[in-house]
Amino acid sequence: MYKKLYEQANLFFNFLYSEKMTIASGIFLAAGIIFHFLDMNFFFIPDLPIWLTIFISGSPIVFFALKYLLLYRKITALVLISIGILSAMAIGEFFAAAEVAFIMALGEILEERTVSKTKTSIQNLVRLVPAMARKIHNGQTEEIPAENVRRGDIIRILPGEQIPVDGIILSGTTSVNQAVLTGESMPLDKKTGDDVLCGTLNMHGSIDIECTRESKDSSLQKMVRLVEQASANNSPIQRTVDIWAVRLIILALTIALVTYLATDDLIRTVTVLVVFCPCAMALATPTSIMAAIGQASKNGVLIKSGHALEAMGSVNQLAFDKTGTLTTGKLSVTDIIADQNQDPETVLSLCALAEQRSEHPLAKAVLAHYHSKANAQKLDQDGEFTMTAGLGIAHKTEHGTIFCGKLAFMHKMQVSVSPYLLEQETILRRQGKALIFVAKDNVCLGIAALADTLRESAKESLEKLRTLGVQTALLTGDSQITAEYFAKQVAIDDIHAELLPEEKVQKIKDMQAQGKTVCMIGDGINDAPALKFADVGIAMGQAGSDISIESADIALIGEDLNKLAYLKKLSNATVYNIKLNIAIALGINALAMILGILGIIGPVIGALTHNGGSILVVLNAARLYDKKIQ
Repeated sequence: MYKKLYEQANLFFNFLYSEKMTIASGIFLAAGIIFHFLDMNFFFIPDLPIWLTIFISGSPIVFFALKYLLLYRKITALVLISIGILSAMAIGEFFAAAEVAFIMALGEILEERTVSKTKTSIQNLVRLVPAMARKIHNGQTEEIPAENVRRGDIIRILPGEQIPVDGIILSGTTSVNQAVLTGESMPLDKKTGDDVLCGTLNMHGSIDIECTRESKDSSLQKMVRLVEQASANNSPIQRTVDIWAVRLIILALTIALVTYLATDDLIRTVTVLVVFCPCAMALATPTSIMAAIGQASKNGVLIKSGHALEAMGSVNQLAFDKTGTLTTGKLSVTDIIADQNQDPETVLSLCALAEQRSEHPLAKAVLAHYHSKANAQKLDQDGEFTMTAGLGIAHKTEHGTIFCGKLAFMHKMQVSVSPYLLEQETILRRQGKALIFVAKDNVCLGIAALADTLRESAKESLEKLRTLGVQTALLTGDSQITAEYFAKQVAIDDIHAELLPEEKVQKIKDMQAQGKTVCMIGDGINDAPALKFADVGIAMGQAGSDISIESADIALIGEDLNKLAYLKKLSNATVYNIKLNIAIALGINALAMILGILGIIGPVIGALTHNGGSILVVLNAARLYDKKIQ
């Protein structure tokens, strides 16, 4: 019975503390002031609007103060505020009590707006797994729910389908897009005996796999649990006044008691308690954060967490994902290498001619590069196209057969490759580039090299961060060679490659264990757990997946990495503004307290004075909105 009453009371007072009811409370307070000066009664009841304000905004404060005190043995600033409200009411200063209650409720609303609780898109992750799986049993195929697949079951995956469970390929060859889990910019070729992961996309070729982990234990579900765990560990920002709550209460009660003993004046005593209510201090943090978030949004940065904004100033380690973060995440042709006595334009046109029917991402990049050329000719549509999954393609025309693919494909088709091209292959491989060998009949004519491209702002951004004392690291699912190639261009020495999502999380934890405040910046679903576990998580807004943006504290809408240095400076300015606001609040409260002790002001003037401090705090915080951050 008592439990049910408590739950109902909790719901009721939460309703009273809601934004709509706080607005109603403010309207009643304004009406009370107007009726007071006009010497009128509202519905013939003296000070009814003031009483309504006290009930709407004051009663939840008293309830929550008692709740934390009795249930959690926690003394918060609400205890001191409750004492001030009840003391003012005890001596008939209802206007002062209403003022204090409303200002505190307003501060709570402002804080709730700035300290937004990050919403996770767990269901979006789960939707990456197909609902059904094609199970092979006694030579027959049947569709069953993916959640019913058990270890040892044989599952067939057709081209274009997502893989429903972790497994090992028993037969077939294909290319698998693993970007959802590893962030790798290019599909990986898979053959018999290779592992495949749940949620990844089968690009080409039909494969049969043996389930090695059931759906609930898959790599994708592991990522879901990591995000859930990190979300559960996130705590709301704590007000400065709450940290000092016990000391403030002891100090306030001591000064009030001494005042009463020295003056034997109850009004002076209550004035001290009213003045001590930390309304301005309660507004100091949320108003500054609101103004900073507003400025950031004007500059293409969305900040979802006030805590993250504050923490950004103390960040001394920034961990980058590669694909879609340091790079654009889009493949493009970087080199056309022709064999000696061959023409690069011929190599490109033959490659485009052969690749025009392929759906492979490399083929699409080659065609886009070819059509961007001013002298590009219309490609002949005639010819016979065949594909060898995981190796290459052949395009047979009346003028001969064009082969495009891996070096192993050239050897399989008995195409001769010159020592010069083999030497170039080694150089390009060291740069982490994907290679397409281009041959006509039995002679290799050249190589088309493709790679992800570095963002224009990447190098400059990292140089700015280093001048601010921030160390940088690269955490990527790509190969070591590719990671080293891009890291060298932006002078990152701390490189961690071939990482799965849980391994990225472990690297973040290792950095934090060294006493570093870590900021992680990424764009893919695979980055979501690391973004949550980092002290600050930043997502690339346009290129980023919904999961990464939901998991992050901050999103860069314009995808300009120079905004990272701007964010750090904005954070420092915000923290300074908060400290200045607290100093203003304490100074005004101290002055009002002295005047109250001396009997110069009473509870109402005391409430107005420290509410004037609240206005100054808000005005000072508003300066952040238009402040120029160099």
